[in-house]
Amino acid sequence: MTASAENYTELQEEIRDLARRKNAVILAHNYQFPEIQDVADITGDSLGLSIEASKTDAAIIVFCGVHFMAESAKLLSPQKKVLLPNLAAGCSLADSITPESLEEWKQRYPGRKVVTYINSTAAVKAVSDICCTSANAVSVVRSLGDAPVLFTPDRNLGRWTAEQLPGSDIVIYDGCCSVHDILRGANVRKTRDRYPGCVIIAHPECREDIIAIADEVCSTTAMLERVAKYPQAKTFLIATENGMLHQLKKRYPDKEFIMADGCIGCRLNCPYMKCITLEHLKRSLEEEIHEIDVDPEVAEGARRSLERMLAVPRDS
Repeated sequence: MTASAENYTELQEEIRDLARRKNAVILAHNYQFPEIQDVADITGDSLGLSIEASKTDAAIIVFCGVHFMAESAKLLSPQKKVLLPNLAAGCSLADSITPESLEEWKQRYPGRKVVTYINSTAAVKAVSDICCTSANAVSVVRSLGDAPVLFTPDRNLGRWTAEQLPGSDIVIYDGCCSVHDILRGANVRKTRDRYPGCVIIAHPECREDIIAIADEVCSTTAMLERVAKYPQAKTFLIATENGMLHQLKKRYPDKEFIMADGCIGCRLNCPYMKCITLEHLKRSLEEEIHEIDVDPEVAEGARRSLERMLAVPRDS
């Protein structure tokens, strides 16, 4: 951050005042800097934030996340102005697939229903059949019955989803999140050995060797609930981006949360998620800059894929 810690409070108050005057709602993903999360009106995961923002009467949505998240907010709130405070906030996973590369895979594996993870661009969603999140991927694929599936773009989430549905016919695209994919089982086991009795909670974007030793595998939102399942546990190893620790520590101040690699977030740190500073946020609000829009034709297809997902019961 370019601002010193003592200036955070002053900047945050200026930002809140701007948001009130502009009738804006500030969203912050769980992976953002703590000071960004603390100034936000709503914190959470990508789709949940977009859904909550669509329920507000705000004229402006300021999304402290990455580009595909701001696109999703625009898809669900087309009448609102959506701002991304820093256009450098991309996503390695979303960048791993394009509409062209997806079309190539569709030709290679014809006749399959394309299930696309929410961590993708609107243009990719538009040429997919249905979207999913890390929380509902299993429900979405199950809802398709016996139809063969092409799961895109995250290979780790796709593999984990297929394991929950034995006998399913799922071809998995070869993309990944560079942050989750860098974590290795050897690192986690070494950290686990330092904290006897710890509980390991992993995101399904992690590799197979991490999933195999995790006590819980779930989305970032679910992580906040899963901790309560272990009232006797004192220490939790968290296998996801390091920004998640802020919300966990706020909700459970009596627990200890450690990054699963035993590092203070140096490896599990997404440079894209950490693009947005308080200064970026303030300027975006002041000047209403970096507006995110989606081509109407693309938006129609992408919104259709999202709406199909939202219609799927979680227990289907």
